[in-house]
Amino acid sequence: MSTADYSRYAKLSPFELKDALIELASSQQNRLMLNAGRGNPNFLAIVPRRAFFRLGLFAAQESELSFSYMPHGIGGLPRIEGIENRFNAYISENRDQEGVVFLGRALSYVRDQMGLSASEFLHEMVEGVLGDNYPVPPRMLRITEEIVRTYLVKEMIGGFLSNQRIDVFATEGGTAAMTYVFDTMKENGLIKAGDKVAIGMPAFTPYMEIPRLNDYRLEPVYINADPDQGWQYPDAEIDKLLDPAVKVFFCINPSNPPSYKINGHGLERIRGIIESRRRDLIVLTDDVYGTFADDFQSLFATCPRNTILVYSYSKYFGATGWRLGAIAVHQDNVMDEILRGLPASTKKALNERYASLTPDVPGLKFIDRLVADSRSVALNHTAGLSTPQQVQMALFSLFALMDEQDGYKAELKKLIRRRQAALYRELGIAQPHDDNAVDYYTLLDLGAIAKDLYGPDFAAWVQKNVAPTDLLFRIADETGIVMLPGSGFGTLRPAGRVSLANLNEYEYAAIGRALRQMAEQFYADYRKGRPGPAAKRGAGKGKAKKSGKK
Repeated sequence: MSTADYSRYAKLSPFELKDALIELASSQQNRLMLNAGRGNPNFLAIVPRRAFFRLGLFAAQESELSFSYMPHGIGGLPRIEGIENRFNAYISENRDQEGVVFLGRALSYVRDQMGLSASEFLHEMVEGVLGDNYPVPPRMLRITEEIVRTYLVKEMIGGFLSNQRIDVFATEGGTAAMTYVFDTMKENGLIKAGDKVAIGMPAFTPYMEIPRLNDYRLEPVYINADPDQGWQYPDAEIDKLLDPAVKVFFCINPSNPPSYKINGHGLERIRGIIESRRRDLIVLTDDVYGTFADDFQSLFATCPRNTILVYSYSKYFGATGWRLGAIAVHQDNVMDEILRGLPASTKKALNERYASLTPDVPGLKFIDRLVADSRSVALNHTAGLSTPQQVQMALFSLFALMDEQDGYKAELKKLIRRRQAALYRELGIAQPHDDNAVDYYTLLDLGAIAKDLYGPDFAAWVQKNVAPTDLLFRIADETGIVMLPGSGFGTLRPAGRVSLANLNEYEYAAIGRALRQMAEQFYADYRKGRPGPAAKRGAGKGKAKKSGKK
C-alpha cells in the first residue's frame, strides 16, 4: 500500500478535489482510469435529437422559399401561410427517416391532444431552429412554454392537471436558474444580508456555497437528512422551518448525492408548516432527478403557492451540453404577495429599477423580474434562451409526453439499477433497496461497508486509522478509480459519492472488485495490529514536535 500523505487536500471542495484525484488516477500507464465522480450521464435521448436535425433541414427549405430567386444561398424569414401542407409533404417524402416520423407524430399530438394551432406550432419551431429572430416573448416562446408547462405538470406534479396558471421561464440550465432566482430575490428585497436560508442536506456543493457569497451573506440553516431513516428529513429537522427568520427553504429533490426523493410524510409535514404557520416561506426546489424516481411528486405540487420549481433537462435526456433549464412558478404565488407588501422606500427604488419596462412596476410579476434581471434590466429586450435551445427543449418534452407507457424512463431506470447491482455484487455487500431511492448516485458509507464486511470492531479501527480524504486518494492512486467525498456535499458520515450514470456495467463491477480488494488489505493490517495511515501521520507529527523542543 502507498504511504503518501494526502492530508493537504482535505479542505478542497469536491469539484476542486476531483481534478487532483483524476490526475492521480491517470498517472499510471496501462491502467484504465474510471471516473465515477462525474454526474454527466453516458446515455442520451436520440429520437428527439434526430427530430431536431430533420426539422432543421425542413426549416432551411422554408427559408429558401422567400428568396429562392437569389443566388449564393440567401434565405428569408419563413412564411406561416401553407406551412402545414408543406410540412405534411416533407413528412410523406421522408417517411423512412426516424426523426421525421417523430416530427409528424409530434405535430399530431400538439394539434389533437393539446388543442394548439398546428400552423403556429410549425412556424414557431421553424423560426426557432433557424434562430432568425429574438426570443419573443423574452421569457419563453409562446407554444414552447405550453409544451414545457405540460411536461413539467406530468413529471413534477404527477398528472395532467390544469397548467394554465403556471408560468415558465426558459434558462441556460439549472445553474443559471438558481443564479437568476437568488439575484432577483436579493434585488427585490425578498432576502437581505443576515437572513437565514434553510438548506436540505446533503446538497450539491455550489448550493451550500452560494448563500455565503458576499453578494448575499445569508446565514445557512441545515436541514439534515438521516441515513438511518432512508435519507429522509426527520420531523425535528423539518421543524426548523418554523423559525420566522428563515426566509427561504432550498432543497434538491431527489437529493444529490444520496438520490432519495422526499417521502409522503415529509411532503405533508412541510406543507402543514407552510399552511399553518409559515405562509410567507419561499421554497426553492431543484428537481432535476425527479424524472428518475417512481411516482415522483414535487414540493411544487404540494405547496404550489410558495414554491419556485427549478428543472434541468441535462440528466434525463443526456443534454448537459445543451444548457436547458426552466423556472416555473404558480401565477398566485407568495413572492408576488411579498412584493406587494414591501416598504414604501423599497417600492420606490424598485419603481426606478424597472421603470423602463412598464408604467405599472407594482404589477410586474416576480417571474418577469427574473427575466429582466437576467439581462441587467436595461437589456431586457434581448433577454431569453436562444430559440434553437428552446426548440430542442420542446422536442424533448414532446418525446416524454408522447411516451405514454414511459418506455424511455423504464429503460433508464433498469440501466442504472443494473449498474448499481454490479457494483454492490462485486463489493460483496447487500444492494440497498428503498421505494424512495432513485439510484442516480450511490453513497458508499465507509463505516457501514467496513462493518458489513468484517464486523463492528474493524469498522471502529477504520474510523480511527483511515482518514476519508486519504482513502479517496489511495483508491485513485492504487486502483485508478475516482469518487467524490460525501463530506463535500454535507454528509455527516465519511462516504464516497459514486455516479451510476456515467460508466458501463462491467466498469462498475471493476470498481466493486477494486474496493473489495482494498478493504481486504486494510483488514489484513487490522488483523496484524498495524496502525493505519492516519495514525502513522499523527505519530510522525508528535515525534517532530518533541524533536523540535530538544
